[in-house]
Amino acid sequence: MQVILLEDIRNLGKIGEIVSVKDGYGRNYLLKVGKALRADKKNIDFVNKKKEEINKKNIEQKKSAKKILDKIKNKKLIFKKEAKENGELFGSIKPKEISKYFEEKFNEIINPSQIDLKQEINKIGNFSLSVNLHSDLVSELHVSVEKKDSK
Repeated sequence: MQVILLEDIRNLGKIGEIVSVKDGYGRNYLLKVGKALRADKKNIDFVNKKKEEINKKNIEQKKSAKKILDKIKNKKLIFKKEAKENGELFGSIKPKEISKYFEEKFNEIINPSQIDLKQEINKIGNFSLSVNLHSDLVSELHVSVEKKDSK
């Protein structure tokens, strides 16, 4: 499937580029979320006319992502969880929980889909993850999981 990108997408392309993607990815994600349009004559003309406007919107998104990056970079996320004797957690920490942490601690909304866990966080210890704030801005963060006192 050929699509025209309406925003920069890392590992895929820049605004206005026509790229080939798998049908499911194009239909179920790029088109559905408004990140791309089908590559036909009408849409190509539309994107060429609107390219400057789309670029301005992209720059604004990048500025807001940069503000969030400055707020969260070099921060260590600390979770206190109940764990078994061997250090394994009763439930692993998922991107949704990390997203909620950002909202509570930093007052910033980061979608779970923007959080990329390098490995499953299912035991006591230190882990790293990356947060994809924008196609050009990725932040590496460290998560510390500590045993919750059961007192």
